[in-house]
Amino acid sequence: MKKAELFNKVIAYFEVQNPAAATELHYTSTFELLVSVVLSAQCTDKRVNLTTPALFKRFPDAKAMAKADVDEVRGYIKSISYPNSKAGYLVRGSKVIMENFDGQVPATVEELTTIPGVGRKTANVIASVVYNQPKMAVDTHVFRVAARIGLTTGAKTPLQTELQLIKYIPESKIPLAHHWLILHGRYICIARKPLCEKCGLTKWCKYYNSKVAK
Repeated sequence: MKKAELFNKVIAYFEVQNPAAATELHYTSTFELLVSVVLSAQCTDKRVNLTTPALFKRFPDAKAMAKADVDEVRGYIKSISYPNSKAGYLVRGSKVIMENFDGQVPATVEELTTIPGVGRKTANVIASVVYNQPKMAVDTHVFRVAARIGLTTGAKTPLQTELQLIKYIPESKIPLAHHWLILHGRYICIARKPLCEKCGLTKWCKYYNSKVAK
């Protein structure tokens, strides 16, 4: 099967199975989403969602967070992985947002990645989720699922995965495809033992047909 045909079948499947896929992080503003995505690195969305209500009540925007004491922020996020470094990122990042972007989270990946704690993945999430730009954020789920299905070939880095995916996914569907792959990896194509018996992609999946079916 040609790569373009595989992409078409996978996209068609997800369009039926999960037409309104969205982030599972809870947020009410772009700043809150940015903070949540930074906190979600090597941590579950569920844990982040349990932690952020109190944090956002105390620091509702970049202006408030920029004035925060790092130790106080750390106290709010101590149940999350790497609270020391993430608390520093949130305070320093908020200061950059205030000083360089008038308190508003910028829209471009180039500007977003100038904010401490914001790498390409986080920037792509903000650009796609908030600003509906054709940006593919690649986390561990997207990296794993894309390779298993066969959407990517030989990709060694998140950037290589990103570039291979956006080559075949229509621009209008890229923001949605990001969520499709993440959620599929989170609940079906899990890391240790994928739940192939619950998956509707096995007919075309490279992993299933080469490792499981045989």
